[in-house]
Amino acid sequence: MLVVLIRHAHSQANAAGILSGRLPNIALSEKGAKEAADLAIRLGKFPISEIRVSPLQRCLETITPWHKSINFARKISVEIIQDDGLLEVDYGLWSGRKLVSLFKGKLWKTVQNQPSRMYFPQGEGLAQMQTRALHSIHQGLNSKKKGALVIVSHGDVIKSIIASALGMHLDDFQRIVIDPASISILDYSQDQVRALLINDSRSKVEDLLNISHRKRIHLGGGSGTPKTKVR
Repeated sequence: MLVVLIRHAHSQANAAGILSGRLPNIALSEKGAKEAADLAIRLGKFPISEIRVSPLQRCLETITPWHKSINFARKISVEIIQDDGLLEVDYGLWSGRKLVSLFKGKLWKTVQNQPSRMYFPQGEGLAQMQTRALHSIHQGLNSKKKGALVIVSHGDVIKSIIASALGMHLDDFQRIVIDPASISILDYSQDQVRALLINDSRSKVEDLLNISHRKRIHLGGGSGTPKTKVR
């Protein structure tokens, strides 16, 4: 099964340089609304098993334009599953603070260099976050429906999922960059998970998501990846 990982588009908190965490009523910025509309075009149409989304407003706003477009084009609608396992990290007392001020603190070095040991004050640990996120992934992978599993979540959550898929220790997950409205695609159809796409913010991925399993086996090998359209 293919897993499509989508980070929410640019938010009001991103624009203000604030670590919003799970604070309510954080909507997309004007830039983010445009990214969400563009995302609907970039994703296009492909077989879907499930759509699992973090319940936070910015994630739901990100996927809504695409979700409306696919349901309009299909006879059977695909429901959005709001999944608490995909929630943003509970940053506890860090929530709502300016990132500039957090950069100067001693704990920031732990976040960057030893994230597996980081527990946010009155929040959760990054290792706890990875565990719950992976549980959501495996729930989606167990779906009996055919098609790709679509995940809409947050930067650190997606980074932790990709790190696990690639056999990386959580302490190395900061080496992965996941931008707002980016698409990453993991292939779980073989014994070892393969990354077909990471942090793509420009390409149309419809062709890649519609390619057959047999043809995907050769991706990254003799046949190369299919051509993608850049807008």
